[in-house]
Amino acid sequence: MRRGDVPWGRGGGPRTEPPPADDAPAWIGGALPDTWFHGPAEVTIDRDEILIVGRLSPPASAEDASEADRAAAEQGRIAGFRETTRDQRIGIAQQLERRYRRKVSWGVRVGDTRELFTTHSAPVMTRLRQSERQVLDTLVDSGVARSRSEALAWCVALVGQHADTWLRELREAMQSVDELRKRGPAV
Repeated sequence: MRRGDVPWGRGGGPRTEPPPADDAPAWIGGALPDTWFHGPAEVTIDRDEILIVGRLSPPASAEDASEADRAAAEQGRIAGFRETTRDQRIGIAQQLERRYRRKVSWGVRVGDTRELFTTHSAPVMTRLRQSERQVLDTLVDSGVARSRSEALAWCVALVGQHADTWLRELREAMQSVDELRKRGPAV
């Protein structure tokens, strides 16, 4: 077998992909208590992580409440939810991690506030040429980032903000290719 035939992981051996998670949003919808979120949770999945973000009902505020008071009320709602659901969220996450072999992260939305409780940071190794490393070093030297790693994450986030439409179309095209591949002959 040639090195280009399979994806390679750390240590030079073949990388094992986690199982498909096509049914994970449905499984999560069935596992989450109906009282937790206002509507279905937003579920985002990649090969390393399952992120579950639910919308909480907004806290009651006086009509003349300031923006600072509304923000404080939203933070209070988030803190209360986080504390009271911790044990159940851990239990659901453990089941998901066993089933789909991915880390599980949680977050909520209240009004305009979105807060992630936990996130998984996956190490990514890349080879960069000198001109590309100089971009990262400039970001570090200017104080935009504390390290090359943080500078690279900053660059990826910046590209993601400006390429949402293109990336969405690319993901849709990849799903179409996967569907065609599934209908093809098994080799």
